[in-house]
Amino acid sequence: MLVEMWDTLRHNLFKPLILFFYLGFSIPILGVPFEFPKAVYQGLVIYLLVAIGWHGGAELAQLSGRELGQAMMFMGVGFLTNLSIGLLAFWILRTFTKLRRIDAATVSAYYGSDSAGTFVTAVGVLTVAGIKYAAFMPVMLAVMEIPGCLVGLYIVSQLRSSGMDALGNMPGEKGYDPTAQRPASEDDHPGESSRDTVAPHKVSNAELVREVFLNPGLFLLFGGILIGWVTHAQSLHPKFAEDFLFGSMFQGLLCMFLLEMGITAARRLKDLGTAGRRFICFGLLAPNIFATLGIYVAHAFSHASGICFDIGTYALFAVLCGSASYIAVPAIQRLAIPEASPSLPLAASLGLTFTYNVTIGIHLYILVARWLIRAFPVVQTSLGG
Repeated sequence: MLVEMWDTLRHNLFKPLILFFYLGFSIPILGVPFEFPKAVYQGLVIYLLVAIGWHGGAELAQLSGRELGQAMMFMGVGFLTNLSIGLLAFWILRTFTKLRRIDAATVSAYYGSDSAGTFVTAVGVLTVAGIKYAAFMPVMLAVMEIPGCLVGLYIVSQLRSSGMDALGNMPGEKGYDPTAQRPASEDDHPGESSRDTVAPHKVSNAELVREVFLNPGLFLLFGGILIGWVTHAQSLHPKFAEDFLFGSMFQGLLCMFLLEMGITAARRLKDLGTAGRRFICFGLLAPNIFATLGIYVAHAFSHASGICFDIGTYALFAVLCGSASYIAVPAIQRLAIPEASPSLPLAASLGLTFTYNVTIGIHLYILVARWLIRAFPVVQTSLGG
């Protein structure tokens, strides 16, 4: 397996997708005066989410009712798996790092969710390699994004009821001040000085529900799935969209997306200076632990249900378990957890975990899945691709 792993990594580390990520990563390090246009990045995100959704919806339209039922069961397993990962991440951070409890809870929320960027990259890798994956995996991406948000909100609510001050410090933590007030921001009182203070942040349940379930990323992904499903179910899909818009264009635009992500990941590394070595180790080891857990959960479900998954399904499920959010959960944090550090979770999720996953992790998860299937085969009906 080690020989196969080295051979796979040697061949895949120099594919165009990864090379564009390296190129972007080198820009801040070398001090190149280049800024990726924000509007272009937003356009790429919109395109990639809709394209992934389109393909997922098109494949879903071809599944039978029985296969859809099996897919729903696996989505439930995925939801519970990421919920468990969020709680496990909180325990690991509280046990092995010196993070404040509020920061440990927020980082756990990031890791209990998933990364659309990592998922899109993994889809690109699988497409280039000709590896099949289940049609419902784009829907799984949306489903497994939610648990981390719920874990973070639950833990923070428990911390607040246990005496957390307005700055996010708990009794016994350095700087704890029960009379402290949170510094005002422009969102609180536009035009006021940053030296002003406000009472602890209050957010309505309706705002939270809307942010969790109707954030732009989920909306675009589900919208693409719905459009792809409807057009293919009625045989209305235009060849232009099938072959060019969501076909040949995908790999090129994904390369541009990874160029920008490389720039962002490199810039986030500087935020790790105050985090400590144990937190850095967490950012690098967590994807391996959680992705491996995901592969074994998928294989256990496969044995229990008699459904044979393709290699790509295992790899994508591992990515959804082993990646960390950098879009949806930060939005939740800004809205509902303003006391937590805004830089530490992104430094870990983007600077460390995303970088590891797109360079090494995705290829490693494919190899682990292959080994597991060979060692413990499931011989039943297929629900692969």
